[in-house]
Amino acid sequence: MESTPKKRNGLTRRTFVSASAGSLAIPCLVPCSVFGASAPSERIVMGCIGVGGMGTNNMMGLMANADVQMVAVCDPETGSNEYGHWYNKGGWLGREPAIERVNKHYEAQREAGTFNGCKGYVDFRELLARSDIDAVMIATPDHWHAIQAIAAARAGKHIYCEKPLTLTVAEGRAVVRAAQRANVVFQTGTHHRSADAHLRHVCELVRNGRIGQVKRVISHIGPNNRTSTANKGDSMPIPKGFDWETWLGPAPSVPYHRDRTHYTFRFVQDYSGGQTTNLGVHALDIVQWALGTDRTGPVEFEDMGSEWPTDGLFDTATKVHFRARYSSGVELICQTSDSPVIARFEGTEGTIEATYSSYKTTPDTLKDSVIGPNEIRLYKSTNHHRNFLDCIKSRDETITPAEVGHRSTSLCLVANIAMLLKRAIRWNPQTEQIVDDERAARMLSKPMRPPWRL
Repeated sequence: MESTPKKRNGLTRRTFVSASAGSLAIPCLVPCSVFGASAPSERIVMGCIGVGGMGTNNMMGLMANADVQMVAVCDPETGSNEYGHWYNKGGWLGREPAIERVNKHYEAQREAGTFNGCKGYVDFRELLARSDIDAVMIATPDHWHAIQAIAAARAGKHIYCEKPLTLTVAEGRAVVRAAQRANVVFQTGTHHRSADAHLRHVCELVRNGRIGQVKRVISHIGPNNRTSTANKGDSMPIPKGFDWETWLGPAPSVPYHRDRTHYTFRFVQDYSGGQTTNLGVHALDIVQWALGTDRTGPVEFEDMGSEWPTDGLFDTATKVHFRARYSSGVELICQTSDSPVIARFEGTEGTIEATYSSYKTTPDTLKDSVIGPNEIRLYKSTNHHRNFLDCIKSRDETITPAEVGHRSTSLCLVANIAMLLKRAIRWNPQTEQIVDDERAARMLSKPMRPPWRL
């Protein structure tokens, strides 16, 4: 039987909200225009919060759809090239280069007088206060995701949020609650569910028992691909046009250093969880899908020899190695490796090894197995951005809603806790609490620097 997306209640809605910081205004909801082809009044009006790296890719991917009208971008960085970053070379944009790209994309509309141009913001709350914006894309560093996603949900905006969903488990649950209460469409950026059809087939093979009873899954994630000679207290002059305080937001106040920003922010625990939550969320999201544990998780985690820096600025795991066990008895091992295999599923009747580009099976004939019409068929999406947009119109649930994104992320976050503490911990996926380990339980959340809070 085919798995169909859940229908959400209500119509697509725009919300008029107060722009004041921290205010929780009661929204006044009015229906959007009935969506059609691509007339200006029928487009999904969007804004982007964070336009570096994947933010750039997402912005361009969303704009490639004729029924999207991008009208705003938000980023604390104008686009300085002071430290030799990749601006205007396809690798990294700041606020002003992003505005230029949007305006160029809609050049014909501007000339026809149907588009007034893209507006830039430093403060995301100003973008969210715009009543003409239906949806937002969030691609900021991980420590910002929860605050911005919750604010967007409260403002009635549909949300596409990059992975990992949040910095902590507590933040993730708060995001899920906010999206559900606001009844907004939510897509987590674990795009391999949409981009790689062979991975959906692999998951269907596992779910339909083609390898028998699953006993073990081995997952490989790539090593840290950046190094830094900086120490925690090291500083550099803040580049012109970079609002460092805004970039830090809820994170601790520290001097600026370029290695804290852009791609390498993910190797500092104040902002991210290293490759465990960067590459690990992608790989383990597919594992969760295959095991049918999208809305739950393992019950035990154990460090298996992870390695962590003892000095320097970067303080996330340099070698990931943990074991997790599900209540079904399935064992999951995740480790740093150069292997292209993101997941090897071992069952009583065969194995499947999947990479992001292909897969192989034992026995070989298993690869040609056809999933029948009365068997489990998983949600089909061929384009993650398009799926998000279609669900805004249909009010269906996306292929990776907030709950699913949160569970894939929380698996990695709890694993990080076990590896940091160098011991086994028990996890209750129903209550999302660590059992009988007070120190570990405290690590499920992190304090935020005032005035920021969830």
